Amino acid sequence: MRTVSDNSADPERGRSSEIDTTVPQSARVWNYFLGGKDNFAVDREVGDQYRKTFPGIIDIARTDRAFLGRAVRHLAGEAGVRQFLDIGTGLPTMDNTHEVAQRVAPEAKIVYVDNDPLVLVHARALLTSTPQGACKYIEADLREPDKILEGAAETLDFGKPVAVMLLAILQFIPDFDRSYEIVMRLLAAMPSGSYLALTHATLDLGGQPDMDANAEAQRTWNERAAETITPRSRDQILRYFDGLELLEPGLVSLPQWRPEAVQRGEPGVVAGFCGVGRKP
Repeated sequence: MRTVSDNSADPERGRSSEIDTTVPQSARVWNYFLGGKDNFAVDREVGDQYRKTFPGIIDIARTDRAFLGRAVRHLAGEAGVRQFLDIGTGLPTMDNTHEVAQRVAPEAKIVYVDNDPLVLVHARALLTSTPQGACKYIEADLREPDKILEGAAETLDFGKPVAVMLLAILQFIPDFDRSYEIVMRLLAAMPSGSYLALTHATLDLGGQPDMDANAEAQRTWNERAAETITPRSRDQILRYFDGLELLEPGLVSLPQWRPEAVQRGEPGVVAGFCGVGRKP
């Protein structure tokens, strides 16, 4: 493995002072839920509070991560995709998008996008690639799709299919219409044969009893965190796939998207939807 640095800014220079350790950040709390160490006391405190109110959040974090692996393996394998745009990548853990993709296709190119200063500090851990492929990090906000596309075009060829990854990120844009516009803008720049892989928080699970606890945990989070969570209905989340061909099994709970063959029994249900769609 080598570090790609020819087209990337120094991710550490002058950044540590911008990290706010007094307010919980979603990437750091998510890292804590996944058993990582790149978080601070404030993140662990609010994470423990969330988990105490709604223990199911740990299953959501783990199954979201597992979906990433299954989706990327399919896209890089059977679907033949060689370019990935992962927006809201979060902090590096195990089996990041580039690692999964390049195990299948060493020539795959991956562009990561995030706006969290600690993620930027750790960007060098992400900016590793096989010699045949490429990996780049862009500092940008999801609300800046044109900036993202401009930066990604330095590494990715938008004349060839790209897999756009939006995992557990759209829920941090409160206005649905704005989030929908962003997704449509990103997809408009992608050629035929491109894909959208998406996960999103929901409370739309047919009245399961723990959804009240989840809603309460989200209210507590929104009182303290810089980025508030807006869960959405299944119908709303399905709209992000407008104009796309949804791959089987469609929009489903996180564990239910093409579960591993070794899994025993029927996959469970967690408070998150996921899906993969192809642009005709």
